Amino acid sequence: MPKIRAVIGKGFGDEGKGLATDVFCSKSGNPLVIKHNGGAQAGHTVETNGKRFVFHQLSAGSFRNADTYWARTYYPDLYKLDEEVTEFKRAGGRCPKIYCHPETCVTIIDDILINMIAETMRGEGRHGSCGMGINECDLRTKAGYGITVDNIIRQDITATVKSILDIRKKYCIPRLEEIRKEIGGTENEEISGMIDMLKDPAVIENAASEMKNNALKYVKITDDTRDFFMGYDDIIFESGQGLLLDPEISPFSPHVTASRTGLYNPLTILGEAGLKLHEAVYVTRSYVTRHGAGPLPYECDKEALGNIEHDMTNEDNPWQGSIRYARHGSTYEFLAPVKKDLEENGLKDLKVSLFITHLNETDNRMKMADGDIDADELPVRHEFNDVFRHFYYSYQSES
Repeated sequence: MPKIRAVIGKGFGDEGKGLATDVFCSKSGNPLVIKHNGGAQAGHTVETNGKRFVFHQLSAGSFRNADTYWARTYYPDLYKLDEEVTEFKRAGGRCPKIYCHPETCVTIIDDILINMIAETMRGEGRHGSCGMGINECDLRTKAGYGITVDNIIRQDITATVKSILDIRKKYCIPRLEEIRKEIGGTENEEISGMIDMLKDPAVIENAASEMKNNALKYVKITDDTRDFFMGYDDIIFESGQGLLLDPEISPFSPHVTASRTGLYNPLTILGEAGLKLHEAVYVTRSYVTRHGAGPLPYECDKEALGNIEHDMTNEDNPWQGSIRYARHGSTYEFLAPVKKDLEENGLKDLKVSLFITHLNETDNRMKMADGDIDADELPVRHEFNDVFRHFYYSYQSES
């Protein structure tokens, strides 16, 4: 029976989920990592044995030879897959086996274009999207216009191009018009260029060819059945975004993601396979970060938190701007989203752990709004040990 963990970011992302996943895979002889939410927007950094890589669609356990599984709640970007595999090999890794549920739907170029057009139109009122089309893919798929990895593998390229062009005509162009009416404003040259791409069939033809080649080259379709899972010693659910971006957990709408970032997806997938989650691992830095627009309580300059290193993973970009920094809230505020996630899923006896990263930057102290706490004191504080049964500590600064 495999040991099954869910690695969940406790904040707005960039907490250290990749690091935690790598640690758990390093202790297993035969691990499987399940990517269950979001898509290629994830940037999970792992640095080990002199090798460093930022994982997007490959799991953060790939240096440990963990297989990757894309659940049906995940939205891969097949167009970008070969680029990531090639870069990973250059970084000293080898391509893991990639498995995929037959109902897993893909992000298409139109999702990305619509995402970028909408955020550019919003200007200073941006929602904080990373510009990778995850929300648009989710909306399109739920509207009945999804296209699966399995579709792309089984269809010939002509049929795939026709399918995506049909989706563009029936859904994407009307969706663009809906956004233009909703946001309004003046369209500039940058927006016009993206709209032209959204109407150019050659963009679809080129993208579809690359998507099919990458799917055939790297991905194997398989159901997430009990028999499949039982072939592994350890299973790690690697969440792609933080709990404070979960649409059902976070109070910060509309600056949230479309996908479930907490325990909902792992428990649903395991329940259908007749398996049980053994440990929920909530990951946090010793302080808080947010890369993108939206509220950030207790925001401050990073110099006020300690010797915070330059974050090479979260460089400034036109969609999310600069990474921002803050203290954690009160103990109540720190624990509330975790308790809500557990209560929403009716969990009482599950082993719940806290994995703290970046402690080297804050002299082993948790930066809280109501005063710093030595990380070693957390297990003896009843508010914390009432929720968390185990504590993991890391002095690495990669996220």
